Amino acid sequence: MAELSLFLAAFLAATLLPFSSEAAFITALYNDMPLTNALISASLGNVLAIVVNYYLGYFLYEKTKAKLLASKMGKKAYSFGHTYGYYALLLSWLPLIGDPLTIVAGLVRLRFTYFLIIAGGLRILRYFILGLGM
Repeated sequence: MAELSLFLAAFLAATLLPFSSEAAFITALYNDMPLTNALISASLGNVLAIVVNYYLGYFLYEKTKAKLLASKMGKKAYSFGHTYGYYALLLSWLPLIGDPLTIVAGLVRLRFTYFLIIAGGLRILRYFILGLGM
């Protein structure tokens, strides 16, 4: 049951809700959850949520592309996001800015495989480093 709670906390924290999955992860470890279980639960929840964010942005593109590509600034922003989006994903593990970046990744149609490797990998690495520090 504790693993499911951690999964849900990590999932909700990776949406735009202001919630800390790191706090839930550390709390789970302090309450004697095995590190492996905590890593799997938190990582699965967090990565699944960024996949949802990506596809939310991906489908928002269809609704916003006419407006986005109609303006000079919109074209520039789209081009900038597509060109430098993978580099921006290196910041996707950070609180506050990371979750919107995962939506933008879908909006500018970054390749899903690269998105998952970069953003998902960094989120798993974050939990791994936190777990080692405990």
